[in-house]
Amino acid sequence: KEAALLFTSAYIANDATLSTLPKLFPGLIIYSDELNHASMIEGVRRNGGNKRIFRHNDVEHLRELLEADDSNAPKLIAFESIYSMDGDFGPIEAICDLADEFGALTYIDEVHAVGMYGARGAGVAERDRLMHRLDIINGTLAKAYGVMGGYIAASFKMCDAIRSYAPGFIFTTSVPPAVAAGAAASVAYLKRTPELREQHQTQAKILKLRLKGLGLPIIDHGSHIVPVMVGDPVHTKKLSDMLLDDFGIYVQPINFPTVPRGTERLRFTPSPVHGPNEMNQLVEAMDSLWSHCALNRAELTA
Repeated sequence: KEAALLFTSAYIANDATLSTLPKLFPGLIIYSDELNHASMIEGVRRNGGNKRIFRHNDVEHLRELLEADDSNAPKLIAFESIYSMDGDFGPIEAICDLADEFGALTYIDEVHAVGMYGARGAGVAERDRLMHRLDIINGTLAKAYGVMGGYIAASFKMCDAIRSYAPGFIFTTSVPPAVAAGAAASVAYLKRTPELREQHQTQAKILKLRLKGLGLPIIDHGSHIVPVMVGDPVHTKKLSDMLLDDFGIYVQPINFPTVPRGTERLRFTPSPVHGPNEMNQLVEAMDSLWSHCALNRAELTA
């Protein structure tokens, strides 16, 4: 992209940008995936403009909504490349095709992909060679990059307009120089180490295979995110606490309202540096605790 704008977090980047865009495009209609991150929902909600919510990854539903609106109204489609709760991918190319057809801008959140996908770690859109078709790309300097901060990358004029009008950029503190330097070093390092991305995917595949082998109910959409479905908030919290207290393993319990009731889960994200010892420890701990909590396992077939 021609330019980028740095915020204190990707949450603020999403919120500030999406709430500012209607000021720049009067009458703007934002089409938002129903499973977008809370920061995107907040930005869309606060902007005071028109919004349409399309069913998750449902391109046909999105088309219906676009067709129903005034063809002359400015439009923007907001979605993610990887959705963090299920680990599934957004249909980037299909959404870009619709945006071209209806003259809409595109806004993609690559927070769960930057550093981890693409030849240089720019995200899923880079991996799929679609970055040029996206108008605004949001990303983080936390997660894979291990520091803090967030950004949008877009045209020079778009970044300058957001810089000039977004309260979330103008009226808050900037990222400290030491943090910015650490983030720049991390981005530069991951740009030139694609082998870490390969190892990352390998570790995720190994963990999925081993958890499936135990009959644990996991969701596998092919990304690095490994959700293990528990389906009960008390057991989810208990498993998380026992993993930390008894085995020294930290994993977040995901409960309502982050996910719908009855779909509570533990969400694992193995890293490239989690080796066989860590993997064995985790798998053995999950096997033991799953039995301890008397949770159901999948039927294993030969």
